[in-house]
Amino acid sequence: MDPNLIKIGTRGSPLALRQANWVKETLMARNPHFAIELVIIKTTGDKILDSPLSAIGGKGLFVKEIEEALLDKRIDLAVHSMKDMPGDLPDGLMIGAVPLREDPRDVFISRGGLTLPEVPRGGKIGTSSLRRKAQLLFQRPDLEIIPLRGNLDTRIRKIETENLAGIILAAAGIHRLGLEDRISHYLDIQVSLPAVGQGALALEIREEDTRLKKLLEPINHQPTFLSTQAERAFLNRLQGGCQVPIAGHAYIRDEQIILEGLIAALDGQRLLKNKIQGPLTDPANLGISLAEKLLSAGGKEILDQVYER
Repeated sequence: MDPNLIKIGTRGSPLALRQANWVKETLMARNPHFAIELVIIKTTGDKILDSPLSAIGGKGLFVKEIEEALLDKRIDLAVHSMKDMPGDLPDGLMIGAVPLREDPRDVFISRGGLTLPEVPRGGKIGTSSLRRKAQLLFQRPDLEIIPLRGNLDTRIRKIETENLAGIILAAAGIHRLGLEDRISHYLDIQVSLPAVGQGALALEIREEDTRLKKLLEPINHQPTFLSTQAERAFLNRLQGGCQVPIAGHAYIRDEQIILEGLIAALDGQRLLKNKIQGPLTDPANLGISLAEKLLSAGGKEILDQVYER
């Protein structure tokens, strides 16, 4: 094995490649003596395009095959969108760094530049996310939600081909691909609480890889790292994957982590939300505590119904 070669595993979508290339360029700028190459890996979520993600089932639909390559030492580093990752990691793997988070909000891209409140009753809104669907129906039960799959360009095209009023996407992906001019409306976090990890990248490595741990230290953004730790502990306690109507967002203010979490029924009829704050020293415990609060407030009953369907 060449000690100066780093293989980065990534999905092959334009967004995934943009993210992986950013990591590659950032590492090379600091370590010019390394050779860094991208290895494209097709995941289950990439292969099954004709079904909603929630119908495929299972966790880690966009990360499992990449993690297997990491464990098999076919790659050295995996670049994931943090929101695609389940709350728990396979034994032997760890998150080596989390760079500065992009905008965590959801955005609305519409036909004719309408904002979401301006969409007429019965308007068709496209989204592949049960989290977005539940929160949207809570606010606007008059809308029709249409399942939407594909990369960002494909989903934007479907506004015309599927006769949609608009679609909801993550701001981070739109920003990273330079498509900001398509955004009609940024959704307030109180209207659409983001997915756990939304806007953040997870740079995953083998726990034993001391070389990469050291190389990744300069690109880790500690406030984002701590915030996403709290969010992921919340998700893990709820045993949720990215296709469950769970949301969680943390940020740091005055040396405190503030974490807001949500559990929703699929039809948007019931929506539980709570907020908690605590010291920077124990983000995981903060996430677990918030999950327990929501479970005891009726969240367990809601999630049992989701998992039974």
